[in-house]
Amino acid sequence: MFLRFLALICALICLFVLGASHFGALHPLGDSLAVFRGGLAIVGAVAVLVLVLQRRLLLAVLGAGLVLWSAYTVLAPRFTFSAALDTPYALYQKNMSFRMPDTGPLAADILQQAPDFVTLEEVDRENLALLAALKPDYPAQAFCPFMNVGGVAVASRWPKVAGSDVCLQGQGMVAMQVETPEGPVWVVALHLHWPYPHGQAAQVRGLETALKALEGPVVLGGDFNMVPWSHTMQAITSATKTRRIGAPKYTFPLFDGLYTLPIDHVLVNRNSRPAETERRPQLGSDHFGLLARFYLR
Repeated sequence: MFLRFLALICALICLFVLGASHFGALHPLGDSLAVFRGGLAIVGAVAVLVLVLQRRLLLAVLGAGLVLWSAYTVLAPRFTFSAALDTPYALYQKNMSFRMPDTGPLAADILQQAPDFVTLEEVDRENLALLAALKPDYPAQAFCPFMNVGGVAVASRWPKVAGSDVCLQGQGMVAMQVETPEGPVWVVALHLHWPYPHGQAAQVRGLETALKALEGPVVLGGDFNMVPWSHTMQAITSATKTRRIGAPKYTFPLFDGLYTLPIDHVLVNRNSRPAETERRPQLGSDHFGLLARFYLR
């Protein structure tokens, strides 16, 4: 009897934790749990089986609904419809890592892919040389200090709108407006803190006003330190009137690659046609890069 009761309590706790992963809007702990929602959904499925075996059918049905919905939120983005890769614009997103020993391979990859825009994080005193190497092809640049690991930077082959630089020093955001053949476009780089108990939620709240103030189309690349199905993602896309491009790309390996997180993202304005991203090599960083191809409207 005691073991049955213990199994019931464990099953309910597992389902409660899974449910809490959907409530990042109420408390930032929800987004921290959302990072592991896929694994929590598997554990939740086992919990539902326990409830079925104990003939707690109403609880089992409710739990099954939660598990299915959770699995859907994680799996559905993988099947995002995308256009062919013959799109007119491209953005290269990269967390360089302050430990990057040599920026040469990354510079070579960026120049070979020839994107229109580049967004960078963890740009420190040592790897700042990358911006100098890109200057001939990407003359429009902006840099903003962030944490000890380095600042954020953007670069573009299209000319900068004079006086458009936005630097929120210490807040992980830099932006500039450039003149493209489609008209003025904001290019934004973001680097968010780790989620709760770290300061990601407060940082996002502080950034929302500045992001909403960017009038016109926005292309944004960044290390969000957060997954696509999170409240953080919803807050950023809402503030910028954008959507994330393509299926999630798993860019940050943990535990020697046993568990990889999709935390680097590229966003474009919502009325753009569907497009796609591809994962680029690490090239001395602990993050893989992203190359996003897209349309602008």
